[in-house]
Amino acid sequence: MKALILGIVEGITEFLPISSTGHLVLVDEFIKLNEPKKFIDMFNVVIQLGAIMAVVVLYFHKLNPWSPKKSRLERSQTWTLWKKVIIAVIPSVIIGLPLNDWMDAHLMNWLVVSIALIVYGVLFIVIENHNQNLRPRFDSLNTLPYKVAILIGCFQILSLIPGTSRSGATILGAILIGTSRYVAAEFSFFLAIPTMFGASLLKLYKFFAHGGTLAGNQGLILAVGVIVSFVVAYASIRFLLNYIKTKDFKAFGWYRIILGVIVIAYFALLAH
Repeated sequence: MKALILGIVEGITEFLPISSTGHLVLVDEFIKLNEPKKFIDMFNVVIQLGAIMAVVVLYFHKLNPWSPKKSRLERSQTWTLWKKVIIAVIPSVIIGLPLNDWMDAHLMNWLVVSIALIVYGVLFIVIENHNQNLRPRFDSLNTLPYKVAILIGCFQILSLIPGTSRSGATILGAILIGTSRYVAAEFSFFLAIPTMFGASLLKLYKFFAHGGTLAGNQGLILAVGVIVSFVVAYASIRFLLNYIKTKDFKAFGWYRIILGVIVIAYFALLAH
């Protein structure tokens, strides 16, 4: 039951720009898995595999360069899209990978999470207000330049700060650079595939390399979390794409601010 709830939280929050970490910090206070910390740390990362598969399934045709239904031009455009995604991952590999463990050790606390929630919430509102009457410079993934792709990848590094949100950082960065909301969201989804897949594999490797084993029903717990996060993430992605066809991201900004205040208030009261 707990794995089910955590899978739902992961599925909802992974691709919405509201920070899965921010929600898991709160949820962890009320719903704790009765498992060793090493397993829980691994579980919280690896359930992202379900969310990744939701992107792959939803966009399988668009992301498949070998699709027989595509023309030669469309196949070429798909390969170009993948090149942009791979280029955008490079900053996270070069800068993010060495800093990841340090960030987790020193910044993974409720105060940092709540501040990041509020700061990026304010930024979403300010940037959306600023862009209200501006025409996007890039309204198609096909016209997105490589230099813009790598800049979006640089924004992804900010998501190392707990509470920032990977999708929030990349979507905000893309909009700031001048992409349409739809292009920002889709590129953020695609960028998640190598980023989150790599993070999940690395976490699994570290878990088993340091003597971790799946004891008792831990394998079942992990499987439930992954499957549920897949189903819920699939629905969340479809919701977000439909939502931004007619609306902006300001509502998510306000939500982040409110959640950040709730996190601060809850832990401040707990301290007393």
